[in-house]
Amino acid sequence: MWGNKRKPRQTAQIDSLIGQHTEIHGDVIFTGGLHVDGKVKGNVVAEGSEQDSVLTLSERGTIEGEVKVPNVVINGTIKGDVHALTHVELAAQARVHGNVYYSLIEMAMGAEVNGNLVHRPDQSVVSIKREEKSSVKES
Repeated sequence: MWGNKRKPRQTAQIDSLIGQHTEIHGDVIFTGGLHVDGKVKGNVVAEGSEQDSVLTLSERGTIEGEVKVPNVVINGTIKGDVHALTHVELAAQARVHGNVYYSLIEMAMGAEVNGNLVHRPDQSVVSIKREEKSSVKES
């Protein structure tokens, strides 16, 4: 009726997979779709201007670090801030220990956020570009 005008959910393509028994120490920088079943101890960043990049964190997955992606589906645990340009989906098993910066958010019953929910309607507020270090010294 009135409230059922949702678009059908599109399945994200998985370009990279971090398996259930895998632990990564360091930053993960990706484009496209990343699915995490394992553990990442570092930041997870979608590189470039691709607005279709999606991070999916399963109920078995954990991330200890900052997440900066356009779209994220969380059903596991994140210890760090989450910055999403477009869409955040918090499934029933989601546990976020940090702030969530979002433009659009969906939250299932049972999901937990131990931090602030910060609405950012302006998509240019969050920069998801990889920061390049300059080696030029000024005199």
